[in-house]
Amino acid sequence: MAKFLSIVLLRLNMVILSYLNPFSTEGEEIVREQGSLDDVFEINTDLLRIVMDSKSQNLSNDNYIPQNYADLAVKRLEWYLRKKYDKKYDHNDYAFLLNPNIAQFDVISFYIAAQAIAIKFNPNSRESRLMIECQGRLIEERLEKLPPINRKESLNGLLNQIVTQDNIKWTSLGPLLDSKKIKLTDVILDKGKVILEKDDFLTRFEDKIIGRVPEKMYDLLIGDKIKEMIISRMIMQYTENYLKKVHEMASTIEPHPALLEIGEQIAVKIKENMSYLSGPGGSGGFGGNIKATALQPNAFPPCIGKTIEGVGSGNRNDAIVLLLTSFASYARLYPSVFRNESTTKISDIDPDLKITLNEIIPLIFQAADNCNPPLFEDDPQEKLNVIAKLGFGVHKEPELKNEGESKWYTPMSCDKIKIHLSSLCKPDATCKKIGNPLSYYNRKTWELRNSGDNEDNAQTKESSEDAQT
Repeated sequence: MAKFLSIVLLRLNMVILSYLNPFSTEGEEIVREQGSLDDVFEINTDLLRIVMDSKSQNLSNDNYIPQNYADLAVKRLEWYLRKKYDKKYDHNDYAFLLNPNIAQFDVISFYIAAQAIAIKFNPNSRESRLMIECQGRLIEERLEKLPPINRKESLNGLLNQIVTQDNIKWTSLGPLLDSKKIKLTDVILDKGKVILEKDDFLTRFEDKIIGRVPEKMYDLLIGDKIKEMIISRMIMQYTENYLKKVHEMASTIEPHPALLEIGEQIAVKIKENMSYLSGPGGSGGFGGNIKATALQPNAFPPCIGKTIEGVGSGNRNDAIVLLLTSFASYARLYPSVFRNESTTKISDIDPDLKITLNEIIPLIFQAADNCNPPLFEDDPQEKLNVIAKLGFGVHKEPELKNEGESKWYTPMSCDKIKIHLSSLCKPDATCKKIGNPLSYYNRKTWELRNSGDNEDNAQTKESSEDAQT
């Protein structure tokens, strides 16, 4: 009986660890045993049974029920998109994702989704970022739902898989620090070591804590929350590394047709869900506006106005490539980026890149020509850097096939402008109320729209409606 019980507990632990970490030894074993791509589109009755038996699962709509591995791979991303943006999101639609019994199917669907995305998209694409974010959020929610006894055991098991639990050097968190998934201020350090365990914390700090209960201080400062954060961020980093690895391999190995088809399904699903951001009339179920509107030069902050007029040799590169490129593209296409906090790329708003090619880039290049001396005459490489800052990689012009090779950069903050472009920073009264040139532009645009200048208002409204995509 004891032997049987130990086998059951071992099996349970294997399921829970792979359910939380697809890169675990247990997860890799599941893929080796069952990871064939030949039947990913076939109805899987075992998967359906687990979904049907999931507590609180909504069974009234078949659209939420994954029928096979391919469905499950797509629905993992769908869950994250809806949870992040959809005001009508109902967690009962995806209750199966928080059922540990789905672990074996989930592990395989994770690898299917990751491979499909890595083959179809660039590692820096919005789709890749969504996959990484989705996995991190899913781990956090699954840990929250585990019973306390399984949760603590799983945390320790996961930490042992990911890092050496005792005496973790802060340098081992290097990849997380570099990718900004974690900050040094998030963890407790002593002599270069990350402190996670209560005994270790008490040994090092108990005699230094005055007027507080050391055990309670440990729970407050570290407890399980730091362990969970490190686990989720590390697995996000593993996911990112895996996407890059598969993307590189895809250039030399012909992908399985199933992965190509699932990649298309994921692309369609992301596009469908992201489209709700704009919706009819510019606002949709995902809680924000993505609306391309005609540029309003009267609303430009002083630093942008000076940049467009022309900048001297000392500030040309940063002013054109870092400041104006990001400002002009977001002001024209997505001025509400900081309010919506959505993962978006230029083609979501400008699908054929007509606005980008015919309005945004000419404005930037004209400002570069206005510099003294003209920027691109001295440094033609900066033309490529402009394209890269728009999210299209280092190329001569933006093309949809290259989108995602780099990041679409948001405008630098006013504090950074004061430091790096101080000659352009000549603040007016509005500048004192904001912290970013785009925020200035939004405020000024709102003031112009609500001013008494009816002719300007009518022209602004007409241009705004004509420019909506």
